[in-house]
Amino acid sequence: MTRDPADLTAADHLNGAREMAAANRPFLAHLLAEEAARRTADPATAAGIRAAFPDPNLTRTETD
Repeated sequence: MTRDPADLTAADHLNGAREMAAANRPFLAHLLAEEAARRTADPATAAGIRAAFPDPNLTRTETD
């Protein structure tokens, strides 16, 4: 079923973030979690969401 993205809730985005993390898609998980945090009214909850899905570009280590 196709849904209007404007109708998606923070919980919908958070579920998507979990699915992307499970599928080893950390950047997509991070983007979805950021949107979930943006749609969350409580700053502490939003911070927890962001902490659970950090930006993979900031946590990645380079190897040769």
